[in-house]
Amino acid sequence: MLKDKILVADDEQSMREFLDIMLKKEGYKVSLASNGEEALKAIDNDLFDLVLLDIRMPKLDGISALKKIKAIAPESVVIMITAYASADTAIKAMKEGAYDYITKPFKIEEIKLIIKNALEKKNLQKENILLKQVVKDRYHFGNIIGQSPKMGALYDLLEKVSPTKTNILITGESGTGKELVAKAIHYNSLRKEKPFVTLNCGAIPEPLIESELFGHMKGAFTDAIATKKGLFEVADEGTIFLDEISELPLLMQVKLLRVLQDREFKRVGGTEDVRVDVRIISATNKDLEEAVREKHFREDLFYRLNVIQIKLPPLRDRKDDIPILANHFLKKYSEELNKNILKISPETLQILLHYEYPGNVRELQNIIERAVALEGSEELTAINLNSYLSEQPFLKKGSMDIEIPSEGIDLEKMVEDLERTLLLKALGKTRGIKKKAAELLHINFRSMRYRLEKYGLNNGMDPQSD
Repeated sequence: MLKDKILVADDEQSMREFLDIMLKKEGYKVSLASNGEEALKAIDNDLFDLVLLDIRMPKLDGISALKKIKAIAPESVVIMITAYASADTAIKAMKEGAYDYITKPFKIEEIKLIIKNALEKKNLQKENILLKQVVKDRYHFGNIIGQSPKMGALYDLLEKVSPTKTNILITGESGTGKELVAKAIHYNSLRKEKPFVTLNCGAIPEPLIESELFGHMKGAFTDAIATKKGLFEVADEGTIFLDEISELPLLMQVKLLRVLQDREFKRVGGTEDVRVDVRIISATNKDLEEAVREKHFREDLFYRLNVIQIKLPPLRDRKDDIPILANHFLKKYSEELNKNILKISPETLQILLHYEYPGNVRELQNIIERAVALEGSEELTAINLNSYLSEQPFLKKGSMDIEIPSEGIDLEKMVEDLERTLLLKALGKTRGIKKKAAELLHINFRSMRYRLEKYGLNNGMDPQSD
């Protein structure tokens, strides 16, 4: 756990020494400055949670120092101390951003309480900001929807790994719910009351990643107008989720490896080591082992991150979960869009069951949201799926190059799936006009109607589309 860091700036040596001893006994990390200029130099070189600042000091007075401190390090709490109390000075200090104002001589218990309350308020504000970045609901395993055998195995694994401190690598295609799983692990761990911080490694420009992860000191680079904590420091005692970890540049991989080994780092432009206690959950939709073989990803970092690997199955491999997921999203978007859609028609559900979902659960969610927005009845009908699904690549390239496994294949089912897919694509291209769809498929209209009835695709169509 990081100790709260306090800077004491006072021109009286005896006062500095007294506060230094008293604060260290309370468990704080303390730095000292004998005047305003020394205080600013200290602020330039480090990040302090709280500053005790004397009003009257040589070279730079307390009010002037206060203004500069709030500009350089706005996150630092400043408490003013003086033997020359006046209402005007107190008001001026508060207007410039001071948290409180203490007059000498003061009682030890009084200043302890004021410092404790100031730091608690600061930490509470920080936690509130972090909480706004995640959904208000806690991420329980129940938020990960599915009853298929693959999901049952996933639930068992999550229950085992969540209480541990072990680093975890989540793998799976885009849209399988990697961030949802990471949040579920965090909120079911012993760190659940501490921050959950996310970084998409592929979304931050390479020159900014180090500053984003480890923070920077004022003046470290052109735009560093104030000292800033990085995400690792913000996530202390909590969890950091590194999404798209495969996109992390090689130089940053070296620096991340050091954090994993030593649990410490330096801010950009800083000289002091910052120690943290952070659990790392990383995720990728790429083959990291292949990236290691091709020298795009460090092998030693891979093994540090991949202590436990959680593989999320694509939706096409757990189609038993599609009805549950579809109804979950139907309820969600019916409420959000003020619709009274009570169920999904059987024909619509059959279409959803036979789609391949290259975008996985996220794509199913988008399909249902779109269909709910367009639906005008109390039942989700197939007509609102066709325009979307007809534009999607149902048939993968090379799909006719099929290997027959040793256990054999269900030929009739494969032929039926192919026929259903082609019917949907044809109807999509003709906006549901069956005669034109029949012409595209080089079959007569009677045969077209027979096939639509065979696959239960007739009822969801516009009756005027013949």
